[in-house]
Amino acid sequence: MKQLRTFKDLTLTEIDYLLQKAEDPFMNQRSEKTVANLFFEPSTRTKYSFEMAEAQMGVNRLDFSAEASSLSKGESLYDTLRTFEAIGTDLLVIRHPKSRFYEELEGLNIPIINAGDGAGDHPTQSLLDLLTMKQEFGCLRGLHVVIAGDILHSRVANTNAWILKQFGARVSYTGPVEWMPSHVRTSEILTMDEAVSQADVMMMLRIQTERHGGTEQWTKESYHEQYGLTESREKEMDSRAIIMHPAPVNRGVELADKLVECPRSRIFKQMQNGVKVRKAVLSYLLETKGARNYEAIV
Repeated sequence: MKQLRTFKDLTLTEIDYLLQKAEDPFMNQRSEKTVANLFFEPSTRTKYSFEMAEAQMGVNRLDFSAEASSLSKGESLYDTLRTFEAIGTDLLVIRHPKSRFYEELEGLNIPIINAGDGAGDHPTQSLLDLLTMKQEFGCLRGLHVVIAGDILHSRVANTNAWILKQFGARVSYTGPVEWMPSHVRTSEILTMDEAVSQADVMMMLRIQTERHGGTEQWTKESYHEQYGLTESREKEMDSRAIIMHPAPVNRGVELADKLVECPRSRIFKQMQNGVKVRKAVLSYLLETKGARNYEAIV
């Protein structure tokens, strides 16, 4: 069964194929398939990006509300998803607060797209980030990407760092050492001033206060001054360097308000590319199921 739970479900060749397919102008063919979107965490960009991709593909869509489902009666996640499989759904898009939630779903015979699992992975966000960087620089090999901020709680940082290295990019980090997991502390760590002067891509991360439990030690102003991308730091960036952020943005904290829509910002371009790559992934997995050509990749 072909899945997209982490990037380890795909080869680099398949990822390249998806990035090319995302920009295929002939990809808007209508589909007779049915997709269920199951979001167990709040989401704007990812949820509605999937919905827009499904609408443009003519895919039938089932929207799910955990509060109005049998989960509120104690049903397991597996049994809920098994129900969607039994009624004829062709594919499941799932966001869940638990990291690696999909490990509880062995036995389902239906493709699953991981739309974000806790602090684990977010493969479609990484695909749109890769596409944005390829559009900008043409190639990922040799690119210097600095991942900045709340790395410990970020599934985007986790997924992007791994896949960027697979494609030959140089990845370094900046931010509070308290928010760097142990494997990151052995990597290249820069101060924010060093980062802005060296990076081709400043990949800013949202401060995830909902995962801190009230233990954060900075005011918004002090964080911005010490670790944020200020207007003065932006002026030290290379003329070709770009700013990325998975959003939502805490304006004036991770980066200055004026930089969200400045000429070197690609934040809204990332959102546009989100629809493209999600269409590519949906199409790829639905075509695979339609052809009855299931393949165990992991």
